[in-house]
Amino acid sequence: MSNKKIVVGICAHVDAGKTTLCEGLLYTAGSLRKLGRVDHKDAFLDNFALERSRGITIFSKQALLKWKDSDITLLDTPGHVDFSAEMERTLLVCDYCILVVSGADGVQGHTLTLWKLLNQYKTPCVIFVNKMDQPGTDKALLMKNIREKLSDSCVCLDDTEEVATCSETLMEEYLENGEVSKENIKAAFEERKLFPCFFGSALKLDGVEEVLDFIDEYSTEKTYPKEFGARVYKISRDTNGVRLTHLKITGGTLKSKQVIGNEKADQIRIVNGGGFTPKDEVTAGEICAVTGLTQTKIGCGLGFEKENITPVLMPVLCYKLLLSDDADPVKVLGDVRKLEEEEPELKFTWNEAHREISVMVMGEIQLEILKNLLQERFGLDVSFGQGSIVYKETLAEPTLGIGHFEPLRHYAEAHLYMEPGAPGSGITVSANVPTDKLDLNWQRLILTHVEEKTHLGVLTGSALTDVHITLVNGRAHIKHTEGGDFRQATYRAIRHGLMNAKSVLLEPVYSFRLELPTEFLGRAMTDIKKMSGDFNDPEMNGEISVLTGSVPVSTSAHYAKEVAAYSRGQGRFITSLKGYEPCHNAEEVIAEIGYDPEADVENTADSVFCSHGAGNVVHWSQVRDYAHLDSSFVFEGEDARDSLADEELLEQNAQAAKSAALTRMQNEDVISHEEISAIFKQSYNKSIGDYEPYRYASSGSRSVESPKKEKPYVYKPLEKKESYFLVDGYNIIHAWDELKELMAVNIDSARDKLIDICCDYQGYDGATLILVFDAYKVKGGMGSVQKFNNIYVVFTKEAETADQYIEKTVHKIAKSAKVTVATSDGLE
Repeated sequence: MSNKKIVVGICAHVDAGKTTLCEGLLYTAGSLRKLGRVDHKDAFLDNFALERSRGITIFSKQALLKWKDSDITLLDTPGHVDFSAEMERTLLVCDYCILVVSGADGVQGHTLTLWKLLNQYKTPCVIFVNKMDQPGTDKALLMKNIREKLSDSCVCLDDTEEVATCSETLMEEYLENGEVSKENIKAAFEERKLFPCFFGSALKLDGVEEVLDFIDEYSTEKTYPKEFGARVYKISRDTNGVRLTHLKITGGTLKSKQVIGNEKADQIRIVNGGGFTPKDEVTAGEICAVTGLTQTKIGCGLGFEKENITPVLMPVLCYKLLLSDDADPVKVLGDVRKLEEEEPELKFTWNEAHREISVMVMGEIQLEILKNLLQERFGLDVSFGQGSIVYKETLAEPTLGIGHFEPLRHYAEAHLYMEPGAPGSGITVSANVPTDKLDLNWQRLILTHVEEKTHLGVLTGSALTDVHITLVNGRAHIKHTEGGDFRQATYRAIRHGLMNAKSVLLEPVYSFRLELPTEFLGRAMTDIKKMSGDFNDPEMNGEISVLTGSVPVSTSAHYAKEVAAYSRGQGRFITSLKGYEPCHNAEEVIAEIGYDPEADVENTADSVFCSHGAGNVVHWSQVRDYAHLDSSFVFEGEDARDSLADEELLEQNAQAAKSAALTRMQNEDVISHEEISAIFKQSYNKSIGDYEPYRYASSGSRSVESPKKEKPYVYKPLEKKESYFLVDGYNIIHAWDELKELMAVNIDSARDKLIDICCDYQGYDGATLILVFDAYKVKGGMGSVQKFNNIYVVFTKEAETADQYIEKTVHKIAKSAKVTVATSDGLE
């Protein structure tokens, strides 16, 4: 029987001894003949020169070991907060995790961040409390600290009563038998109801074997599907510059030369420390690196794994790259894009106007590493400008965004309901549109366009986040819609929604732990308040006090140096990214940045509507009035804007009005324009006189609030709408060869023939059919609407073309009805 395959990640706050524990696990299992040390710069997994020189882990590493019945792939991750995104990516593929806590420090700020990530990825976790050989460590106090900061389910397995409290099953078994079984402990561990704690010293190999024994006895080999699937968690390049895609097989097998999508997996490598072993085939549960794949990205799924996973931790600081005079910025951009593939948290942006490159990073240590990497990899000597904070924006209330894109021979309209999401959720999407209103392929395309871009807010032009976007309506043209049209409509809809709502500026916030002599506690508390931070009650232990809390990154970025100075080197200010919260000085930041959303032509909220064969821009403040669709959004507690509940009554009135006022065409009775208006008023609840041509509206004053509403929008599902079919009569006659020939002989005959065809079509289609003929050259013509069999025939008034009449009619009734227009160009 073969050993079970499991993947175990190791993570910790920096300096907790994580890499030392990796060395101990590998040495104890016999994978290493010599025990390396970080301080001796010979650790097996810290195999990059930068890592050995600085004594920290920068890149995640893979190592292999066997212990009893288990084949374990060990993944060592960075502990420094600046490289925490690398750690998070590794969690994507871990079956289990060992969280290392320093016995000298207890649970620190970054430890809490790690704990939240483990919870998010639902990873079963073993806790190893390291450095217990150091003076002053107290197991009981540390255990209390861990249970208070992390979970009550963190227990030592030799304390049966505490173990029993972790689940109902364990408690019932303990009350009945006075003990708990290995099987039930195993189940509780797998379900994250129990987190076993071990104490020891990785440097002295104390407690290391106990951790290996537990993982071997209490882990479960995962069950995988037979179909091929894989999850990418890392991109790197070997010493020859060959691109490597690191992934976990989550189903089936992967063979050398196997085609994945449109690419071929050339070589499969099993990495172990700084070396690797080529392999012809890997099976589900294994970690490997693959050459030949050039389109893969970190977090993407392969095979049946369709979902792409976006990391939670993102950069919070931005710096401009200062290049030497002889460096070509465009070439440099190509080089740094390769690094961005490997380290997605390094967000490089290009400013075309100034030909400048900026980079977003997690912290200043990462900036130093980046400088060295650029020198080593590309021979680039760079420096960095003054750093700035990476702000974000979100919504304070729900809003409706409408985007319309209709230049000549293009068409797309998208309606997006946007509402505040949970903090840290990013941009999430869903759709709530029947497929008979918008085909599924168009719906998927719109959602793809929502997710493909970093959308900018309207306060400072910062990235939008923590918003849930629901597609609630949309329309495509059977002939003229292309994929790019919906991209334009989607982008404009999001921007339109933001311009019509209240937005909130967010800033990055640190969780901090400040350790310093008690005599400086008062100053520290005053400093935190000045930095607009908050803190908990201080923990005073004799001469040393500990202060914990949160503080904006913008005010505290350099406070660690200040603490070291005024405490004469005895104080430590340790931070980890807590997340994004409402900005403490939003008005000041907005004024300083001076962003004008209406001047940002690359992120416009305006829409493009077609009028008289040309695309006209409609200002965002009037887009809702010109939209072709109605998404039935109403103000909270109010009736529907278009009174859809009265649709049946309107229909009855409309039919009665048509029967009473319209006569058959052969009687040649003509009614007045006022009667036409009355008919349309009762038919569509609109007056013909209300119609206005499309126009370009001048920009209004800058605002992030809707000029029309005071209450948030509430979404109501669309109700069934009446169908109308409008036909441009002479346009069709000129485009139809048979009718065109007939018109050359007698125009009345051609018109009568088209009327007969429309009557037959109405009987098949069932929609209300309105056939419109130009009469704009008739002097003094008042226009007419006449009933002929089952259709309505309209002759326009003086100076009004059929195009104008149809355009105005569609503009009004399309919000409450489904409208199709037939012209020589086809159906619209």
